[in-house]
Amino acid sequence: MPESWFFRIVIKQEIMKVGIPKEMKNNESRVGMTPAGVFELVKNNHTVYVQSGAGNGSGFLNIDYQQAGAIVLDTIGQVYAMSDMIVKVKEPVKEEYAYVQRGQIVFTYFHFASSEVLTEAMIDRKGVCIAYETVEDEDGSLPLLTPMSEVAGRMAIQQGAKYLEKPEKGRGVLLGGVPGVAPGRVLVLGAGVVGIQAAKMAAGLGAHVTILDINMKRLRYVNDVMPSHVVTEFSNEFNIRKHIKDHDLIVGGILLKGAKAPKIITRDMLKDMRPGTVIVDVAVDQGGCVETTRPTTHENPVYIIDDVVHYCVTNMPGAVPHTSTMALTNVTLPYVVKLANMGWEQACQKDASLQKGLNIVKGKVICKEILEAFKWQALDD
Repeated sequence: MPESWFFRIVIKQEIMKVGIPKEMKNNESRVGMTPAGVFELVKNNHTVYVQSGAGNGSGFLNIDYQQAGAIVLDTIGQVYAMSDMIVKVKEPVKEEYAYVQRGQIVFTYFHFASSEVLTEAMIDRKGVCIAYETVEDEDGSLPLLTPMSEVAGRMAIQQGAKYLEKPEKGRGVLLGGVPGVAPGRVLVLGAGVVGIQAAKMAAGLGAHVTILDINMKRLRYVNDVMPSHVVTEFSNEFNIRKHIKDHDLIVGGILLKGAKAPKIITRDMLKDMRPGTVIVDVAVDQGGCVETTRPTTHENPVYIIDDVVHYCVTNMPGAVPHTSTMALTNVTLPYVVKLANMGWEQACQKDASLQKGLNIVKGKVICKEILEAFKWQALDD
């Protein structure tokens, strides 16, 4: 048998079918991959299926994907059924659970620790669930979470400023103030990616910003790079209780990788806030860092408890899908190509960062933070 014939057969067997479904989450207009990402996969001899209309909300039409080499399918069911790997943005919603196939790779944001229902559903479906938010580099950074955290941190100030307006039941405060009137005050909880981006935006508007964290290295960094009207303090209950009394906008940016966020603002603290204070809890994906947080949507983004406005949208970057989709594909594509080229087992063996993204594998939870969140015991090998 000629060697060239054998080589072609090997290459053909290694081709992976990658599916890009349309997101089903409420008001989620992002898409798992841009046409540029599709082009790279096709260039690597992979087949890409895109659900019709999947990219419309992000400004990418069916023709754009077709010109990049994708095959456009009519329904989400067809995309799941024909694909070895699904690349998404948000976790599957209830209506999607049944589409996930045994052994199928699903690469997306899962945030399992905030939903026992989702976790149990993915265990039952026995897919290979790789979560963007737990892929971790050697330095402890989260490369696939970072761009969406940057977007959400900046949006927290945009949305917070909007809901501080009186018609939105806020205090009626302009964050930047005007000559002769003091600027608004913003309290940022956490000096991670979300917190720093929020502080940067708030400072740019001219607001007075206080940022709290328990990591002194992060506080020193903030102190070095931010203007003088951004001040840092160590985060503890005493300081939190002190600052919530006179700050207009509170941004929750606490993150524990793969785990539930700690509740550092409790229900009883709301009574110490002034009526019309706005809370934007960016940590809502991981359960929220405010006790009164509950998930909301872009359709109904806010609710009021004890005269405090809560904005807790679980997919904030979905409001700016063109920017968000491109930023996300920039960082996910190298991992998608690696998974497609090698398969998930070999790719995770060779890439320690990607291996940390494995959350559930064929019915078994292998992420300890998920087990801890639900007080489950690890299954024996």
